Parts: sequence; C-alpha cells; structure tokens
Amino acid sequence: QLQASGGGLVQAGGSLRLTCKARGINFRIYAMGWYRQAPGKQRELVATITSGGTITYADSVKGRFTISRDNAWRTGNLQMNSLKPEDTAVYYCRVGSDHWGKGTQVTVSS
Repeated sequence: QLQASGGGLVQAGGSLRLTCKARGINFRIYAMGWYRQAPGKQRELVATITSGGTITYADSVKGRFTISRDNAWRTGNLQMNSLKPEDTAVYYCRVGSDHWGKGTQVTVSS
C-alpha cells in the first residue's frame, strides 16, 4: 500500500515536497518513481530512483526537482522547486512495477 501526500496549490516559482509512504511492501528492494498526469494528457514519468540509488529525471524537471528515498522509513520524496504552471497535474508514486499510490494534486498558479 502506498500513500502520497504533500500536494497543494502554490504560485509559480514556489516549492512543494511530495512524500510517498509504503506499507506492507519490501520497499528497499524496489525502484520507486514519481509520475504525473495533467488533464487531457497521458501519465508521464517525472523521476525514478532505483534500489541502488541511481536517479533519472524527465528533461522537463531536471534542475528543479529532486527525488530521494529513505529505506529505513519506507518513504520516497520529491522536492519540487521553481514550480511552473505546466507542472500542474496529479502526481502518483510507484514502487516496483505493480504498486501505485493514489494521486496527490499539485496546482501551480501563474
């Protein structure tokens, strides 16, 4: 079970920190990732971090977003800085290939 939190409404240029808490999953052995889906668009990858700590980012968020994980607490985080209106979407966390959390809404106003 995954629970994402931390979304909200923020002005452009602001910051938000998303957290994904895993329960009942052997979190440390899986890669985890953050995805987002804007209205009328397909879900897209935002960032991933493997069990070994290898990180990838979508080009659109490089330099602004930072993904991290804490295996001891079974949590993953997405620090989002310099937010833009085009970052507005529902954000989802994913652990492994089968575990998805419910989304958390991020809205960036211009």
